[in-house]
Formats: sequence, C-alpha cells, structure tokens
Amino acid sequence: MDVAGIGLGRMGRAMARRLVERGHAVRGWDTALGRRDEAHAAGIVLTEEAALGAEVVLLSLPDDLAVRAVAERLQTAGIRAGGVVVDTSTVAPATPRALAGPFAALGLGWIDAPVSGGPAGAAEGRLLVMAGGEAEALAVARPVLADLAARIVHVGGPGAGAVAKLANNLLLGANLIAAAEVMALARRAGVEPARALEAINGASGRSAATEVNLPRWILSGRFDSGFTAGLMRKDLQLAAALAAEVGLSEGLVLEAVRRWLASAVPDVADFNRVPAALIEEPRGD
Repeated sequence: MDVAGIGLGRMGRAMARRLVERGHAVRGWDTALGRRDEAHAAGIVLTEEAALGAEVVLLSLPDDLAVRAVAERLQTAGIRAGGVVVDTSTVAPATPRALAGPFAALGLGWIDAPVSGGPAGAAEGRLLVMAGGEAEALAVARPVLADLAARIVHVGGPGAGAVAKLANNLLLGANLIAAAEVMALARRAGVEPARALEAINGASGRSAATEVNLPRWILSGRFDSGFTAGLMRKDLQLAAALAAEVGLSEGLVLEAVRRWLASAVPDVADFNRVPAALIEEPRGD
C-alpha cells in the first residue's frame, strides 16, 4: 500500500522501515533533521508532502498537541479518497474523539491505534495494536497494521484504543513499582533478586514487569528499551487525568503515578531506571 509515516523517532522509524521491508511504498517526514537523516539511511523516502496520495497515514508523535497540529495539516494534505489516518501515539481519548468526525466529513477515516511492543516489536512485526474507530476504517488500514502487529484488537469506537493504552500503561507502571519493591525486599532479606525473580516467574506473582522488564532491562543493566521516563510519566499523567474524569481519584494503582512523578530519574533516561532506582535505594514512605 501507499503509506505515509509522520513522526520518525525510534518507534516511527522502526514501523516505517518494517513496512518498507514488507513491500509497502513508504514516504515519511519529521520536523527534526537528525531523525530525517536516520530515516533516509533506513531507506525511507522523505518529503514534506508525504501524505499526498497516501492510502494510510501512520502517525507516531509525542503528545496530543503534536497530533492535533499534524491533523490540522492533514485535512488539506491530499490523502487519497477513502484513506485512513492511523495514530499510534499515546494520547488522551478526547483527541481521537475530537478528530474522527471532521475526518469522516472529508471522506477519511481516523483510527486511534496505540501500540505495545516498542521499537524492537515494530521491527519484527510483533506489536499489539489497540484500535479505536469505525470498523470500515480499520479494514482499510488492516493490511498495513498486519505487517506491524502480531495481534490487532478492535477495542471499540473513537477513543477506545486510547483508553486501552492508558489503562495498560497505568497497570504496567504500577506493576513495575510493585516489582521493584519486592526485589528490594528480597535483597534486604538476603536473597539475590535474580534468584527471587526466577521463583516468582514460575509462580502466580509473575507479570510483564517480572518476565520482561526486570530480566531484560533492569537486572541486566541494559536500559535500552527505547522508551524514556519522560514519555512514561506523560502517559501516566494522562491515565490519572482520565481516572479523575470518570470519578476515580484514589487507589493503589493511582498511587504508583505519584511514585513515578516523584522519582529523581531524568525524563531522558530509559523508563526502566525508575523501578531500578527503587531496588537500589527503596523509599521509606
């Protein structure tokens, strides 16, 4: 298919490169010169008019403000009639709900399709896509998404994918805080975290935090997940705002948001350094 990739950071570039490898005609654009250089080296054709004539426009942008700004330009960018914008960014549900209608009026689809799996998952075509939007629009985008994802879950109408992604990241954030505190407990009690982790991952306490993050990035000291602490904090703040919007303001999971925001780990660092810091220096509060 004829695909435009807007936003060529680590995630956007990995998705665009995967689509090139799978035989799609991919044009891309990013405002950052360095990202454009890296995308060009990956075989992606670069042009400011990337969306002109595209059947599917794939967005991978940092926040709601960027998505809304790009959406305004895309309304007059010459996307092919019947085409679809697939926003893989993590945003507030209000953003896709505000944009789906105006794009439908232009004869275009808008799918909020945040993903899980990181740049490595994109490069290997094993992402999970959480899609919100109309079934007809998703059907148009499915051939592209199928080359990126091992699984596509149509969660519901516009904004449903964003809700699912925020719920997922909120749970991951809480699980990472809990897993870090458990590892700190094991260490203080005289058991090496790696040994305790081996037992937990064979038992009922296991989660993605213990099966993936702790062994792959935290206890290994690699910290190269491709996802920053700043982005995780942004996602958790969006999740907390959504919780307040629907009348949830307290609880164990939401307490984890405070722990992430209070961490001294800088925004530019790998997000796994936040739970790692709790293992080394557990907080007393």
